[in-house]
Amino acid sequence: MFRLAILVGLVGVALAGKSPNADIIERMVRSHPGARYSNDILEDAQLDVPDLVAKYGYPVESHNVETQDGYGLTMHRIPHGRDSHNKSDPNKPIVFLMHGLLSSSADYLLLGPGRALGYILADLGYDVWLGNARGNYYSRRHRRLNPDSRLNKNFWKFSWDEIGNYDLPAFLDYIEAHTGQSRLHFVGHSQGGTSFLVLASLRPEYNKRFISFQGLAPASFFTHNEHPTFTRIAPLESILESAAFAMGRAEVFGSREFITWFALRYCAEESIFSPICTSIIVSGTSDHFNTTMIPVFLGHAPAGASIRQYAHFAQCINTDSFRRYDHGTLTNLRVYGRRTPPEYDLNKVTAPTYIYYATNDKTVHYQDVRLLASKLPNVKGAFQINSPTFDHLDFLWGSGAKDLFYTKMIRLMREAENAL
Repeated sequence: MFRLAILVGLVGVALAGKSPNADIIERMVRSHPGARYSNDILEDAQLDVPDLVAKYGYPVESHNVETQDGYGLTMHRIPHGRDSHNKSDPNKPIVFLMHGLLSSSADYLLLGPGRALGYILADLGYDVWLGNARGNYYSRRHRRLNPDSRLNKNFWKFSWDEIGNYDLPAFLDYIEAHTGQSRLHFVGHSQGGTSFLVLASLRPEYNKRFISFQGLAPASFFTHNEHPTFTRIAPLESILESAAFAMGRAEVFGSREFITWFALRYCAEESIFSPICTSIIVSGTSDHFNTTMIPVFLGHAPAGASIRQYAHFAQCINTDSFRRYDHGTLTNLRVYGRRTPPEYDLNKVTAPTYIYYATNDKTVHYQDVRLLASKLPNVKGAFQINSPTFDHLDFLWGSGAKDLFYTKMIRLMREAENAL
């Protein structure tokens, strides 16, 4: 998602093989009448998630959740597909989808029915829940703190540590209370996978709730980092948050209205600026990116984040470790009981884990994903995407995602369900 941030900056605005089960799943997906891209690019760019889902004829719900530390969050739910045979089945399997940095629940829906993972799962009989982390477009609320205050920036003093430690438990507890089911699949892209690792290590009692963890390029280690944005911000880590606060910029890219306006005006396929938009969003070597969809993507992302989320990733780069946020010596002593932050204990992440990575991914380097997999105790498989041009955003927005790994991932989810 970092390329999306660079785009706005450039215009001067500082804001494995198939089994029979796999074949059956694939035929169901391809034969679905909605197997197409979004049918009105400009309209889809401007709709929020509930209206977008409703437009394509799916049932949709919004659920408000409050965390232990007072943040108000929104989850979106697609309880079943349009033609699902088990609409009323209270025991249908549940899947929870968590987005990455600067993103929202929309990420799993933007390609439209038959292409986007959220719709595919709903049509295959899953009860689909989509999270929105604190601070994004759908979760800018707190019982006491004002996210828009220019004097008090305390709302934005969080990183993905809090997202994993507070937001995810609030989501999961709510889903269990609402459905009566205690177990589900967790799908996390990039920082969505990071927050899962935080939860499962800091609150290991939650591991037993997961039928599986499906990690799509989960971000953790950056030993082999080659991403230019990461390498540029890492040396600035110690002043990143204080400088942003001093400039009144605790929130990163929170103006969805401006970005949508920019995308519709300058990133349409016929625009002379369209090649620039494309080159910023993708690495330039992906064969799976549909440039026609750029206005839709930029209509929903960036969706806002805190500067501390960036700073925390920068700390991991500088220390070559996956550890909790470094508040400084005095606060560390108060929060952690030690002068330096502890590393996340990955030995406690015991949920059945399936990891997917791409060798062309510069945002989360494939060797770092392999390093993560080597440190987790219950990895059922670490799978390389069979495409030399598959990029970080292709996991959600790439035209080849369904054929290259969604079908396989869903087959593995079914096998995990049958093993219970």
